[in-house]
Amino acid sequence: MIRQNYLFTSESVSEGHPDKVCDRISDEVVDLFFREGAKAGIDPYQIRVACETLATTNRVVIAGEVRGPKLTEDTIVHVARQAIRDIGYEQEGFHWDHAQIEVLLHAQSADIAQGVDADGSKDEGAGDQGIMFGYACRETPDLMPAPIYYAHKILRDLSDARRSGVEKHLGPDAKSQVTIRYDNGRPVGATQIVVSHQHVTEDLSSEEVQAIVRPYVEKALPEGWISKDTAWHINPTGKFFIGGPDGDCGLTGRKVIVDTYGGAAPHGGGAFSGKDPTKVDRSAAYAARYLAKNVVAAGLADRCTLQLAYAIGVAKPLSIYADLHDTGNVDPAKLESVLMDIMSLTPRGIREHLKLNRPIYARTSSYGHFGRAPDADGGFSWEKTDLVDALKSAFA
Repeated sequence: MIRQNYLFTSESVSEGHPDKVCDRISDEVVDLFFREGAKAGIDPYQIRVACETLATTNRVVIAGEVRGPKLTEDTIVHVARQAIRDIGYEQEGFHWDHAQIEVLLHAQSADIAQGVDADGSKDEGAGDQGIMFGYACRETPDLMPAPIYYAHKILRDLSDARRSGVEKHLGPDAKSQVTIRYDNGRPVGATQIVVSHQHVTEDLSSEEVQAIVRPYVEKALPEGWISKDTAWHINPTGKFFIGGPDGDCGLTGRKVIVDTYGGAAPHGGGAFSGKDPTKVDRSAAYAARYLAKNVVAAGLADRCTLQLAYAIGVAKPLSIYADLHDTGNVDPAKLESVLMDIMSLTPRGIREHLKLNRPIYARTSSYGHFGRAPDADGGFSWEKTDLVDALKSAFA
């Protein structure tokens, strides 16, 4: 029996968190290769990017394997600087203009390339082995778990206020955490709220930061979710002046739970940022979310978890598994078969269906890859619910 009454907690981090700075730079490199590849007339199916970034005090290291347009080191450095500038870092220990940036990108391994590339009758293979999960539920309008949805919303709203100049005392680095109470399986209120936010005025007290932050939290959460019993923890260390990579080293791919479902669903372990869509860590996780969201949107279940599995160099998934958590009104085994028929889940099939060969990745690097509105230019295409009619028809 599914537990009905419990507490569940999820966290989020802002675009200025050290790990998110690295995710942003890595995804900017992916976008750069797609943009410049299009200008050079290179087939986007031939582009490969696996970019990792490390950031610490006034130092950024960009490393990995690439294939595609010939880009100068200066071009890549410029893109990284502009990303850091857009995030808002102009502090002494981490400044977009004078941080030292080292580029260590080199050609993709020929051994990997021969397994991934299409050749004659051989379809494009998966860029690696692994398992990927997708999830959807009815807890929020975007069919996401409530704790991660609202943890993200708090920080997005604060970021908008900082960027607009309304909140001049706030810095780019921030973290949130929300504990939500569930009654009869439904989220009904917040019992604990944690926000740690960098401030650019050094002598600002925790009480002064709370006075800035609290109204945004109250507005982000549904009416009635905050009560007299809700516990608040705003800058609980007492001071958060030194932030970003100057305060804590950052690495690409260290916030995979923040990027997905806040721990409310399984995670296969692979990170997303810095990877082109031949890497099924990214593209198949997007496809799994897309299918799970459409299953719930079609009314076939209130909750849906999907697992996909791949082998490096092999096009078709090795398996698909659907768990409807005792909330479904269809046979999960039949659903698995229908999903395999309704969408090609090969790397090429996913890329074509979701139109992933575009520079749409930098925007995914903060505030979650899921639960976002689809963009007019094709960003967040995996959040569409355009399979609803086909799913309903299959189970009519």
